[in-house]
Amino acid sequence: MPVITLYLNELEKLVGERKEKIIEKLPMLGCDIERIEEDHIDVEFFPNRPDLYSVEGVARALRGFLGIEKGYKNYEVKRSNWKIFVDKSVSYVRPRILGCVAKNVRMSDELIRSLMEVQEDLHWTIGRNRRRMAIGIHDLSKVNFPLTYKAVDESFSFIPLDFDKVMSVAEILKEHPKGKLYSFILEGKDRFPMIIDAKGEAISFPPIINAEKTRVTENSRDLFIDVTGFDSSVDRALNIVACMLKDRGAEIESLEIIYPERVEISPDLSAREMEIDRKEIFELLGFEMSEDEIKDALERMRYGCSIGEKIKVMIPPYRADIMHPWDIIEDIAIGYGYEKIKPEYPRTLTVGATHPWNDLRDAVKEIMIGLGFIEVITFTLTNEKVMYEMMRRRGNAWIDYVPLMHPLTIDHTIVRTSILPKLLELLSQNKHHEMPQKIFEVGDVVVGCKNKLSLAACITHAKANFSEVRSYVQAVMREMNLKWKAIDSDDETFIAGRRADIVVEDKKVGVFGEVHPEVLEAFELSLPVVAFEITLSEIFDCGELL
Repeated sequence: MPVITLYLNELEKLVGERKEKIIEKLPMLGCDIERIEEDHIDVEFFPNRPDLYSVEGVARALRGFLGIEKGYKNYEVKRSNWKIFVDKSVSYVRPRILGCVAKNVRMSDELIRSLMEVQEDLHWTIGRNRRRMAIGIHDLSKVNFPLTYKAVDESFSFIPLDFDKVMSVAEILKEHPKGKLYSFILEGKDRFPMIIDAKGEAISFPPIINAEKTRVTENSRDLFIDVTGFDSSVDRALNIVACMLKDRGAEIESLEIIYPERVEISPDLSAREMEIDRKEIFELLGFEMSEDEIKDALERMRYGCSIGEKIKVMIPPYRADIMHPWDIIEDIAIGYGYEKIKPEYPRTLTVGATHPWNDLRDAVKEIMIGLGFIEVITFTLTNEKVMYEMMRRRGNAWIDYVPLMHPLTIDHTIVRTSILPKLLELLSQNKHHEMPQKIFEVGDVVVGCKNKLSLAACITHAKANFSEVRSYVQAVMREMNLKWKAIDSDDETFIAGRRADIVVEDKKVGVFGEVHPEVLEAFELSLPVVAFEITLSEIFDCGELL
């Protein structure tokens, strides 16, 4: 989740409240304060609130929550004659483009920093690491309208940002730091998206890099924003940036986006409307509220509303996360104040006890720590590449693994089916630490839509070998009082002839061996790694984890 640095003097000025009050109330908006320093705080926001990825967005939310400026804020867009022509050649590469012009921007170091940070945070979350959406910010005085958005070949050349020489598209993708970092997005393409001005000069090569000629500096006063991508994520990102600049006092002007088959006016900062049933509010929150309390809660969260038979809610254009009435009802609870909600004892009285699943987990942890391993905890979300391709394994959706319906990043698209790939990822990130390294994790995996409890461990050092990992498997099985045997394995994660399946009562429950060199190369590991993984819930009757 994004961690945003908020400078306290700037936040005090934008909110109009003392920093002590801000620090006290900020967590009630749904965030965690990671650390508090003398001049700034680091705050972690959930990915569902990208409008809070800037100091401007946080200040806007706090002004409402603290009652300083409540209700819906109208974001006016001045109609203008700026035009972008979209060539049909780009439709198969990166088809969607929107944008706006921001006039009379009071540029400063703080605003430049805020723009850069929100740009990258939106790239990571809404943009799925720039794959679905990317933002370009330019000095308007250096842009010659009308613009053309088209596809070019790899020989097309311009001076990219932070360079002082002309480079072709092919050279940028191979030599420029941003080109090397994001070239995977355009892999396999023979045509590349480019925004070209009226003089035939490139101003942006999305989603890779802008041109040096449109660099934004402290002397910039008017900005041109372009957002390219594939779907509605383009609209959401543009609205967030446009509203952020409007909150800084800029005048927002529209663009005419002329596609081959249609014309769009961008940005659309009008409100969306949604109706909510009062009965649904009371049922979901568990208590009743008066009309005035509902209205006040909504206005503190910067909504507009009119209350009749049903509640009509005006949703601000920067709220990309509102997809269902329940999203608004959650905001009603936040605006009302969690501290005002009276806790109640459960109506059903029960005697608490630990789940057998957790009892087994604790016992296995004790064994592994006693054998000299260090416990780690990794994410349960991962992706197909890490879980299967890099491990030389194969898997099918819903049969072997559970895909996410709406993943927030390309790195987290499925629920893990094995812990071992996550341990290899962790080893690759800790190569700078001294050897040997012995790590383990005992936790949940989901295989075939069913929860299982798994233990995995890795050892890496210059002389790690099959005999070593077998001795540790033997020790673990002995400590768990289990009779087992090792038989030849066909798991391609490990080296043939140096791998074995773990069998208990004629049932395969795990695997161990020396990790294959191709797997080590995929995870950028240079030293040998030996590992094992045991599915504990296949051995012990520890109940279902629902």
